Amino acid sequence: MPDDHHGRSTRLDAVVRDRGIDAPADGSPAGASGSDTGPRVARVPEPHVHDTFSVEDIDTKRREGLLEAVLRDRDGVSAASATARNGTVGVHHDPSVSREDLRETLEACGLVVDPADRAFEVRRASQFASARVAVAVLFGLMVATPYIAVLYPTRIEWLFYDPVTVAYLQSLLDSQMATHFFVNLGALSGIAFLVACGPIIRRAIGALAEGRLTNESVFVAGVTALFAYSTAAAFTGFDGTVHYDLVAYAVAAATLWTHFGATDPVAEEHGAADPEAVDGELADGDPVAMTDGGR
Repeated sequence: MPDDHHGRSTRLDAVVRDRGIDAPADGSPAGASGSDTGPRVARVPEPHVHDTFSVEDIDTKRREGLLEAVLRDRDGVSAASATARNGTVGVHHDPSVSREDLRETLEACGLVVDPADRAFEVRRASQFASARVAVAVLFGLMVATPYIAVLYPTRIEWLFYDPVTVAYLQSLLDSQMATHFFVNLGALSGIAFLVACGPIIRRAIGALAEGRLTNESVFVAGVTALFAYSTAAAFTGFDGTVHYDLVAYAVAAATLWTHFGATDPVAEEHGAADPEAVDGELADGDPVAMTDGGR
């Protein structure tokens, strides 16, 4: 049996060899021919249930096919789908086959299985975290660009050598156009704050409801106060400086810090730092739908 792309035989190869399972050719899923088109399908008996595992070390198409073949070779398993991209394995099986039995099969193949059984929650939390980073960065740039092009030259005039340009920009801000200008900036910074910092806001509110003052509570209160101050300065007779830019910068910084500094996206998403608490909360969690290898 050929080795994988790492140039070494693995425990998964050994299991396939010991069971006499035909290895998939050219990286295609086991049991599929090269001419097959469309999604893979399998007939699943109605009583069968579905489980999903978060698994490491599925890093090639060949390993996907080998692992699927090993799982389908097991009694009581009607369908299996391994996804290298998401690091997940989905199995349709008879209720008499327990999750622990399937976990032992995966671990016997030399794979590292998430002990918390949170494959779907980990993937979903990771996707939401990435989306929040995108919102924070993109909306932050959309707020920063008008400030750099219009507002900063009028506030720091000594940096700009063309007084005519500065005077023109100031005339725009003194006109009715400024209302539409600040509406866009306020909407962008407000949406970025609510979407990108959603988990932080929920945790801050929860802490305040319990009578605790946390760093996140201080952050949320500060950004909210700055947004309210800027809105008053932009749309009322209050003579102040509009700082929607600082709101956007704070949101982007907090989101990036949380994203790259967080150790558990599930804990971040559900507002829990204790893995046991997360598992308890997700005991009755969402059902997991098996996709065709995530493809």
